[in-house]
Amino acid sequence: MTASTGLLLLTGGKGERLGGPKHDRHHPDGGSWGGHLVALHRKVFGDGPVCILGEPLPDHPDLPLFKDPKEGPAVALRAWAAAESVPDAERWWVVACDMVRWDEADLRSWHREAQAADPEARAWVIAESAGHQQPLGGFLSHSLRPALAAGTGSSLRALLETVPTCAVPSALAAWEDIDTEQALKEWQA
Repeated sequence: MTASTGLLLLTGGKGERLGGPKHDRHHPDGGSWGGHLVALHRKVFGDGPVCILGEPLPDHPDLPLFKDPKEGPAVALRAWAAAESVPDAERWWVVACDMVRWDEADLRSWHREAQAADPEARAWVIAESAGHQQPLGGFLSHSLRPALAAGTGSSLRALLETVPTCAVPSALAAWEDIDTEQALKEWQA
């Protein structure tokens, strides 16, 4: 097993509240929303593996694509965990394509905090932000894939109950996804 950090990017959402898929929307820094997160991952983690869970990215059509059953993020994560072709990584940054507020400084800071909280990569390190648990954006140990695959829950909360977790307080704005027209306007302003 390598000590790399992979990216598991969820792109299967319908984006109904924004009138269509989010993963291929234009990002102000160039490319798509999903492409922004891939570029950010590469800046911070170098050549760590990248897996796309859902729809392909227009600016990265060559990245490994895993099927999303379209039953929500928990079921999609279980399907990915059960796949045989998942590359090795020590841990995975599990992020949704609409979490585009991440920048390099915040990701480096959050990664340091996650490593300090779980130095042996044995848990799903999630954030406690604004009174809520935030599994998306967290770091998932590769070793937890069998437990996730065996899970039966269809919600992220139920999925969290199947594996060891470590909640870390975080006030980063990056935890806020963009899923409404108002949030999109505020972010673009």
